[in-house]
Amino acid sequence: MKKSHIFNISFLIFLVILLSACRQKNQASSGTTCCMPTSSSRFATIADSSATSIHSGTASVQYEGMVLIPGGTFNMGARENRFSRPDEFPVHKVKVDSFLMDIHPVTNSQFRAFIEATGYITTAEKAPDWEEIRKQLPPGTPRPHDSILVAASMVFSAPEGRVSLNDYQSWWRWVPGANWKHPLGPGSSIEGMDDYPVVHVSWFDAVAYARWAGKRLPTEAEWEYAARGGMDNFVYPWGNEPVSPDFANYWQGEFPYLDLNEDGFLSAAPVGSFQPNGFGLFDMAGNVWEWTSDWYHHDYYQTFPRNQVAENPRGPDQSYDPMEPLVSKKSIRGGSFLCNDSYCAGYRSSSRMKSSPDTGTMHIGFRCVKNLP
Repeated sequence: MKKSHIFNISFLIFLVILLSACRQKNQASSGTTCCMPTSSSRFATIADSSATSIHSGTASVQYEGMVLIPGGTFNMGARENRFSRPDEFPVHKVKVDSFLMDIHPVTNSQFRAFIEATGYITTAEKAPDWEEIRKQLPPGTPRPHDSILVAASMVFSAPEGRVSLNDYQSWWRWVPGANWKHPLGPGSSIEGMDDYPVVHVSWFDAVAYARWAGKRLPTEAEWEYAARGGMDNFVYPWGNEPVSPDFANYWQGEFPYLDLNEDGFLSAAPVGSFQPNGFGLFDMAGNVWEWTSDWYHHDYYQTFPRNQVAENPRGPDQSYDPMEPLVSKKSIRGGSFLCNDSYCAGYRSSSRMKSSPDTGTMHIGFRCVKNLP
């Protein structure tokens, strides 16, 4: 999303530690945003799709909760429109092999099974290491107060009225005790939210889960190919029709202070609440941002040879974001419930965003992929 900003020292620390994927102040001038209205139409359950038969010759194997994404070639990147951003250009030909993909983001229930089996402690449940943080900050940045360097995560808090969209500290709070079990901080819980996407997970947390599950995170190329659902000329996973509450969980109203709640969700929605795309994938737009395996580099697309097809690209060797050149970042995709057309339009299939891998917020999740056997 387009929510990158310059902060005072405290919020700069927050940004490096656990800033949400919706950050790109300089991109705001392009007219793109990442908040959109969600659909009022609902799908009662996705249980019927939880096991998909993958046929290979005469063999049929059950892959629970995954669907086959058939390999193919597509045009990766954005065609010129009012939402497209510089890091989405130029469009280039990419070929991906067939793979399996989770039909929806990893849920609280699924993540809990991982925690119970392994005893894993997430990034948000650990106090930040100042010596590691200072490596990503300008020389001479003073050490923050001990009250800042505690186990915490970033929580969205709507301001009471209009604020500058360049001032993200107006709507993000660093909340001690916020984590995947307590998404709003101490006193909150995920009871009754088993089928909601897990949030407050860092890239490291997502990788740990994927390895435990015998899977991996998708590349940017795989993610975008899958989001397009076999339709290369679609702007969104559902087609070219403008975003509305019929298609995705996004912000309806004026961001960040007025959410009209036309879709019935003030934050994340249960997975599968909106119609799947052409590949049978739910929530490829809105709801929560999703980690990918790729490092983010602002001009990565410019490195692809013209008139050639790139086969299974794995992203750049290193990260570079000119807005924060000292911070290495991973690419995230898909937008979240905080996106709308006035701020980032992150629900477009080609939209790219980035966040430091130790970031975990209340609107970043993930899904996994698996190579075919």
